[in-house]
Amino acid sequence: MAYLPPDSFVTMPPAAADFPEVISLASGYGNFATPAVAAGRAVAAIQAGQLMPGPVEGLLLLREAITANYHRQNAPQITPAHIVVTPGAKAALFALLKTILRPGDEVVVPTPNWFGFGELITRAGGTMRPLFLDPADDYALRPEVLETAITPRTRLFLFTNPNNPTGRVYHQAELEALLSVTRRHPEIFVLSDEIYNLIHFGATPVPTLLSFPDPHGQHLVVNGFSKSLALIGWGVGYLVAPPALAQAAAGGQFATGAAVPAPNQHAALAATEHSAAIAHDLLVRLAPTRALLLAALSVLPGVDYVEPEGTYYGFADLRQFLPAAQSSAEASAALVAQLRAGGVDVVDGASCGAPGFARISYALPEPELREALWRLQAVLVGEKRSGS
Repeated sequence: MAYLPPDSFVTMPPAAADFPEVISLASGYGNFATPAVAAGRAVAAIQAGQLMPGPVEGLLLLREAITANYHRQNAPQITPAHIVVTPGAKAALFALLKTILRPGDEVVVPTPNWFGFGELITRAGGTMRPLFLDPADDYALRPEVLETAITPRTRLFLFTNPNNPTGRVYHQAELEALLSVTRRHPEIFVLSDEIYNLIHFGATPVPTLLSFPDPHGQHLVVNGFSKSLALIGWGVGYLVAPPALAQAAAGGQFATGAAVPAPNQHAALAATEHSAAIAHDLLVRLAPTRALLLAALSVLPGVDYVEPEGTYYGFADLRQFLPAAQSSAEASAALVAQLRAGGVDVVDGASCGAPGFARISYALPEPELREALWRLQAVLVGEKRSGS
């Protein structure tokens, strides 16, 4: 991926009057419209009167389409009985956590991690054990480190691929080495959050956990449609688990809620059937803003980052700019507040287990991103606009 020349960032034009007072680079959602094929399928379902609640585990047509998709990813063992459609990927995560965790169970989570994991684990009755990874080592997760982190209380190894917030992708050989560890502990489940799986800029696809041998029935996956397939606000996700576990999770969903509305599932069905084209369109749209963000970070003195291969975030190391404070978390919060006062909002890395870092989204229009990055530079290094 070619970067924009540094000059294209440094010589930014003056801000337009219609930019927001605070530009958010903190959102976990892109600026993507619902794909026409998905919206059309939902409208057709409504017009056909397909509004009655279906099975709590999800429409068979959708689960069959998801199954076929996994077969194309070298996971022929997956059937519709492995899949439960949920009201979003967060609901899929919680359904699995609530089903498998017992009081006192620990969940090993590579860190930096998505800031929502901790509360979901706590609400499900477990305890999160961060496994801190080093940006200087490209956030590598080595099998011997994972082995050391496992204790008699470990119930689950939970990771995101690609990782949110770092954009790190764990490829075939690296995952196989980690799974050689977990196979020696058949009492431990392995859960892969793959919601960004189609947003990647590497030469090879992001492997699904389901494509690896699973002799002990340990492997679980959650995914959804809002990140890689642009169904923002439709509230459709799913989990994949051994049938007995999937049935238990569906039972919990039945007891506490209902099936995802049928029109939303029909939209997800269309997105699944056209996933390659939808994801390709998103990557084409994201490539210029990704290049802009990386160019901006590369010329900011004192800022470091690991190039993100997946997701639509950069995870910038801003520790050199931290103000004096009583703790690293307080200093991190103060820096984020300073950036917000300067007109740009980012995710505080402390919420991801990495105080002093910032998650920065590039999934927004290029003029707005360019203005936000200029504001970021102005706060951090005091750059002034020409003519000001």
